[in-house]
Amino acid sequence: MWLIVGLGNPGRKYEFTRHNVGFMVIDRLCRDFGIQLKEYDLYILGRAIIKDRDLILLKPLTYMNQSGIAVKKACNFFNLPPEKVLVIHDDIDMALGKIRFKKKGSSGGHRGVQSIIDEIGENFMRLKIGVGRSQVIPPEVYVLQRFSDDELKVIDDAINKTVERIFEVTSNT
Repeated sequence: MWLIVGLGNPGRKYEFTRHNVGFMVIDRLCRDFGIQLKEYDLYILGRAIIKDRDLILLKPLTYMNQSGIAVKKACNFFNLPPEKVLVIHDDIDMALGKIRFKKKGSSGGHRGVQSIIDEIGENFMRLKIGVGRSQVIPPEVYVLQRFSDDELKVIDDAINKTVERIFEVTSNT
């Protein structure tokens, strides 16, 4: 069993923003595989067997900077160790659409990832999706901006590749 966590902020005002690319991946999985999500107190969650993998899909409702609270609660409920957690999140230090897998380590300044580290430790896996960085807009403002139509095309392709990587990562461990 794997907990697949897409990071983002809840609410319509954050849809299609750079910080919500993790939510976008969870939404794509739900759409492609017909998974229904149900809202609980700290997260939106769905569960399915896809390609012989028991996956729990989670979108925290705690807002980005407190994502770890929701992740810890789900880990405790499903009795999952951090090694069975895969977190999908944005990375402003990577080019738009680039994807990178990381087994464990520091947060790299990402507050949602840091919150998870604070709650369950650093031994969880990550799939980072590059959203680029603005040279003029402060990062905390930039990540809350919506993607342009051209950027969405690049991100849509990255989301497709990320979904493929999820199945690679969950099959190798």
